[in-house]
Formats: sequence, structure tokens, C-alpha cells
Amino acid sequence: MRLIEKVFNPTGKKHAGTLIFLHGSGDTGNGLTEWIRFLLGKDLEFPHIKVIIPTAPVQPYTPMGGENSNVWFNRKRIEMDCPEIRTSLASIYDTVNEMLVRELAAGVPLNRIVVGGFSMGGALALHAGYHLNRDLGGVFAISSFLNTGSIVYDSLGCVAPEEHLPELLMMHGERDTLVPLEWGQTAFDELAKLGVRGQFVPHRSAMHEIKKDQLLRVIDFVQKIIPEPVHELTPEPTKPDTTKATKTVKKGKL
Repeated sequence: MRLIEKVFNPTGKKHAGTLIFLHGSGDTGNGLTEWIRFLLGKDLEFPHIKVIIPTAPVQPYTPMGGENSNVWFNRKRIEMDCPEIRTSLASIYDTVNEMLVRELAAGVPLNRIVVGGFSMGGALALHAGYHLNRDLGGVFAISSFLNTGSIVYDSLGCVAPEEHLPELLMMHGERDTLVPLEWGQTAFDELAKLGVRGQFVPHRSAMHEIKKDQLLRVIDFVQKIIPEPVHELTPEPTKPDTTKATKTVKKGKL
């Protein structure tokens, strides 16, 4: 399924990485774009990174009495101890995979792709990076949680100790009453036990929202994972080399 997307191409000449930013339940890519613009006073753009802010498909959402809403997947209830609806998750996995395949086809390796999001979008980002595709460069989640017994935990339980895992940044408001801080902290602690490295950053004044300083931290995180390419220096003239150079391309796996 091809989603509606807000796309911000690199402001420079080189597309050397991609950020996929997923909105929360009931929102849209346009809504998240406007929220970011309000916080930063400008769009989320980078010289070398393409930013994709997609809109979730419209589907019935059980916590809203079955009414249609823009949500990434369905839930029985917004509770940490409620089991996941894995059939619903499987459907959106295919869509996320399609986005990653498109970026690979554009020449962006998986380790230069960051997937993150707010609330439900952050939860999907955790699924994307630690269950669907562990070759991603990084994952971030703001005010998000994983259900007890999540398939993400099951998947990480099968990972070899030496396997690389995406770096994680989780942030959570201490005043969040919809998704309590403890839910996010529990998810981070469980992921850390399973080998994920990263940071969990509480925010004293934040409710269930994105704050400007959280967004600035995301920007720093993304730029660390996807640094600007070093410009190749023009070599000084040397004796002609008759050996034909061979360019190798290392492809990530899906």
C-alpha cells in the first residue's frame, strides 16, 4: 500500500540518508508537519537527508468504538498489559517494508535510514527497527510504549549477541497521562536487557506531546546516525594507473 507522504528532499546536492517520521494515532502527515513547523519555526530539513512524513491508513480503531481513524494498527485497548493484535501489525509491516525498499532502490543503505515517531508512530518505529529490520541505523520514539509480551521482545530474544542493533532514543513526558512514563521506561528497560543500546530521556514538563527541545534532540540524533558525507578531495596528479577501479556496493538485507 502506497501511503500519502509529505516529503522534504535534501536541501543540498546529495541524498545520503533518509528519516521516516511517523505520526501518532488520529493524526496525519500534514498534521505532524504543521506541528514540527510550529515548534521549529521551519520545516524539518537537512542538507543531505530526505525526510518522509507519511499518513497512516484509515481503518476502524477499537479504542474509539470502532470508528475509522488514521492509525498504523489496531489495538484492543490503550494499555500496556493488553495483547497486541498481530494480524493488524502484519499489514502495516508490509507498508513499512515497501518504504524501505524504495529507499534502498534510491541508493540509500539501511544503516543510513532512521525510523522514528510519536506515540503510536513511535511504537511502530520500535517494531520496524527491532523486529522488521534490524539493519536500520537508528530508531527514536516519543511518548511511546510496547505491549507486555510484544512480538518485538520475542524477535530480539532470538538475536545473536554479536548482531548489530539500531541505536535507540526514547523520550517521554513525566506529565503524560495517556501513556504514563512508566510504560515507556518499561519498554526501554526490556529492550536494553535484550541488547539494545541507547538513551531514555524523561521530560519534566511534557504531557502527551512533542516539545521543542525533544525535537532538537531528535535532529542531533539523526545527524549523528547519518552524518554528512565527506567530500572527496581532488588527488594531486600522479603517474597514470592502468588498473581499472572497481566500485563495490554493499547492500543491506530486507
